[in-house]
Amino acid sequence: MPIRIADNLPARRTLEAEGVIVMSETEAARQDIRPIRIALLNLMPDKITTETQIARVLGATPLQVDLELVRISDHVSKTTAAGHIASFYRPWEDVKAEKFDGLIVTGAPVETMAFEDVTYWDELRRIFDWSQSHVHRTLTVCWGAMAALHHFHGIPKHNLEAKASGVFRHENKAPANPWVRGLPDVFDVPVSRWAEVRCEDLSEGRGLSVLAESAETGLCLIDDPAHRTLHMFNHLEYDTLTLAGEYARDAAGYMPRHYFPGDDPQAQPVNSWRGHGHLLYGNWINEAYQTTAFDLADIGG
Repeated sequence: MPIRIADNLPARRTLEAEGVIVMSETEAARQDIRPIRIALLNLMPDKITTETQIARVLGATPLQVDLELVRISDHVSKTTAAGHIASFYRPWEDVKAEKFDGLIVTGAPVETMAFEDVTYWDELRRIFDWSQSHVHRTLTVCWGAMAALHHFHGIPKHNLEAKASGVFRHENKAPANPWVRGLPDVFDVPVSRWAEVRCEDLSEGRGLSVLAESAETGLCLIDDPAHRTLHMFNHLEYDTLTLAGEYARDAAGYMPRHYFPGDDPQAQPVNSWRGHGHLLYGNWINEAYQTTAFDLADIGG
């Protein structure tokens, strides 16, 4: 089934070229089904790239998905054109009275900052609280996952001495869990972050379950059923060349590990995670669809 996004959103042309079925509002209205409604709170600086990546994995699921792009109300993006933001994003203050089957909160380039020093931290905390009454299932990504765990559980993040960057082998710790069902016992995941949450900080009694982790880069997926949230510290939505672009952009001394063949930045990376990303997001959205209320108004009741 298709994903519904704005007709002139830049991601639309990319997805259509890849064979992802994208439909207009008129076409969606003809189908006598209730679409699943997903809000994307996009905190990334390159919003167009992130929109496209998330829409791609959601559009591969067998459901009709309505994707609503949401932004922090009082934060002005300095790296995405104001016209794009005005055309396609709604401030959270404008959507907070509405209900959603799912919410995705992305990462943000503020990993090394204290949470309380982030300019939009107070509003993000209100959004996390709002999700408990207005959203059925939530997926947090990278810094978004660290922020949610800190907000709900007081769990700290730890800054890294060097950036964790590359494609790392992860172990599926709970193959029967709905979020990771069907994933192999070991699977590759792109990692790109300057901070981490550590297993020893996940105190017992909070109901948190580790679903996937790497011997090299630590925690990857945490199930938080009390808050109906899946926390993912890494990036299964990444394109083949996303890490290469970050490496070129940062002009840093680090080399993404297990990524460039022969550690040669001129060599074409091989995407070994695409299917895992589609499966994880498919599991998440299918679980949301199977368990959400038939009437959106009943979410949170």
